[in-house]
This record gives sequence, C-alpha cells and structure tokens, in this order.
Amino acid sequence: MQLLRLAQKSEFDSLSIPLPSSKSESNRALVIDALTLGKNEITNLAEARDTQTMIRLLETSPPVFDVLDAGTTMRFLTAYTTVTNQKKVMTGTARMCERPIGILVDALRTIGADIHYLNKEGYPPLAIHGLPMQTTDKVKIRGDVSSQYISAMLMIAPILPLGLEIELEGKVGSRTYIEMTLELMAQFGISYSWEGNKIHVPHQSYTPTRFAVESDWSGASYWFSLLACADSGELFLEGLKENSLQGDSAIVEIMDHLGVKSTFQNGGLLLQKQAVKGLKNWDFTHCPDLAQTVAVTCAILGQNAKFTGLESLRIKETDRIYALQQELAKFNAELKEIEPEVFQVIPSVTMPHQVQIHTYDDHRMAMAFMPLLTKTEVLIEEPDVVNKSYPSFWKHVALTGVQANNLTEA
Repeated sequence: MQLLRLAQKSEFDSLSIPLPSSKSESNRALVIDALTLGKNEITNLAEARDTQTMIRLLETSPPVFDVLDAGTTMRFLTAYTTVTNQKKVMTGTARMCERPIGILVDALRTIGADIHYLNKEGYPPLAIHGLPMQTTDKVKIRGDVSSQYISAMLMIAPILPLGLEIELEGKVGSRTYIEMTLELMAQFGISYSWEGNKIHVPHQSYTPTRFAVESDWSGASYWFSLLACADSGELFLEGLKENSLQGDSAIVEIMDHLGVKSTFQNGGLLLQKQAVKGLKNWDFTHCPDLAQTVAVTCAILGQNAKFTGLESLRIKETDRIYALQQELAKFNAELKEIEPEVFQVIPSVTMPHQVQIHTYDDHRMAMAFMPLLTKTEVLIEEPDVVNKSYPSFWKHVALTGVQANNLTEA
C-alpha cells in the first residue's frame, strides 16, 4: 500500500495556487463538441483522469467504452452513443458497475432506445444498439437521485428529431449542475425553457463556438479548508470567475462562516483569514461534492453543524457518508445521523499525534482530509487516487511548504 506522509504545518505565507480546470465543464463541453463533430475550439480542458478518459474514448471509439471509475463519463457517453446510433458496450471498474444507471436507461428506452443489461438489471455493463426512431418527445425523470442522468438527456435533446421535454419528478437535487448544463448548451447556441418542473428543448443545431473551461471550484474548496484550519496565512486561487456556472462556488459563502474572507481580483480569488462566524447548518442538495470538505473543516474547527441534502453521497465513488464517519472517528470526531437524512458534525476535542486516512478509492476523501495537517501529522493511503479529478494536487500541496514523503507499507 502506498502512503503519503504530510508533516504538520499551520502557517501559510502569501501563496498562489494554480487550480485545475473544471472536470464538470470539460466533460459537458466534450459531449457537445462530439455532437457538433468537433467543430468547436475548446481550451483549458481538465487534466483529470475522468476527462482524459472521455477524450480518449471519443477519439478512438473502441467497441467497448471502459470508463474506469468515471460516473459522468459513463452517463454522458451512454446517452451520446445511443443518440448517435452507435453499437457499444458500456462498462467500468467493479465499483462503477455497482453504481445505478437504470433511471437514465429507462429514460432513453422511453424515447425509443435499444439498450439491454449484460449483468444486473439497472447497472452497468450495458449493450447499446442505438435509437432507431424517436417514439416520444416527453420523459419523466426523478430529480433526487443524480443530476447526471438529467444532464445526459439534456445534451442530446437538441439533436433529437422531436426535441425533448423532461418532467422532473419530486425533489430536485444538484440543481446547479442542471443549470450548468443548460447554460453551457446556451453558449453553444441552444435555446430552452424551464418552467416549473418541466424543461423543454426544441429540435435545433448546436452552433460551433470558442469555449474556455473555468478553473474548478470543487478543487478550490480544499484550499479554503486549509486556510480555515490554519493559524495564519493567505492564499490566491488562480482562474476562478465571480459569475461561475459551477454550483460548488457556494464554498465562498460556506467558508465565510468558517473564517475565510474571499475577494475576486486579478483573474482569481484572494483568500484571507477572518474571525469564525460559525456554521449552524447547511443544505448540500445542490453542492454535494463540498460535503466532505466542509465536514472535515467543521470537525477541526469545533463547529457542531447540521447537514442535510447528503442523499446522493451514498452512490458516489464510495458510500461517502460511511467513509466520513469512519475517518472522522480517527481524530475523535463524528458525523451522526440525528434524524432521517439529517446529520450533525460532532467535532474533535482531542487530536492524536498522527492520523492515517483510508481513501476508499475516492479522490475527495484524500483531498478533504488534507487540511488535518494543520493540527497533526497525516498519512494518506493510496494518494494517487486524486488523479481522478486533480492529478497535480500533491504538487500544489508541496507549493505551500508542507513536507510530504512517499512511503510504502506492506
């Protein structure tokens, strides 16, 4: 087993962090580009493994699309290969084949797709045989499971002969990701309407354009957390926009409660220490990828915050609620379910001399627990897991002066 030892460090001088590009924007832009036959000029694509996997599959078009552990790549390419009438097998890692896809497959079948499961009903691997004829222009999709199903259907909607109306059923989670998809589509010339729980996209053509991917706000969240937990310091995060398409820009407001002042300037965001105002509760329905970061921050800072909107965390790269509970316990903190789907952070009161974090094949577990180094020595198991979304993460950690050593444990 690979281990990364991070020495304790609690003060950070003025530093500039070159953030990675947004994986979410990159993957959407790549699907739209494929639907316009590559006639766009897209720059600043993410170095994340998920995005590089998407690029490789679209460029080489093998008969089997092995997406590895990339959820967005699985869902977006399932819709893309269907609407472009390709015959493909969709598969991935063992964990990927445990992540549900039935809601998307049902929606595609409703409009006429020919798809069947090769193993367990409702889960990859899948065999896709295309969309012989669109049979209806209306589908209903649950809004409370994964916004990626909805985004996948939205991106193919303009090229469907009848267009598409999606009726969202029940509570809508990760709404900001749906809004991101629609706004990106609009930048490529697509018109749409969203009234009540119905999104309507008429049949039309994408317009080739130039598009530069923004820096990644979820990647930025770990640096907010580091500064929040530090004794002193100042950080500048490069490439963030004030009017972002990314819902994870909510980290600005969250961290304002946890001791970080944010100021947009000179093509990025300046982070400075300020007094902790306190975070009593937060609903992560529309920004679930921030939950791990904020939970760890609250546990370190002594904040008894209540969290809601964590439902989708159970079907991510791992069961992130379980993983958080296990790893927070290692420094005497808890994430306790006090009511159905209501969780409370019970912060640490004593910190061990060293904490070893198991990462559960989940990139966000490794990065979310990094700020523990402000209080104690940290050992991160399988640190290369960050390659999924932020391959240069540990190099950027080293820029802060943190001493990091790779170890091997039998």
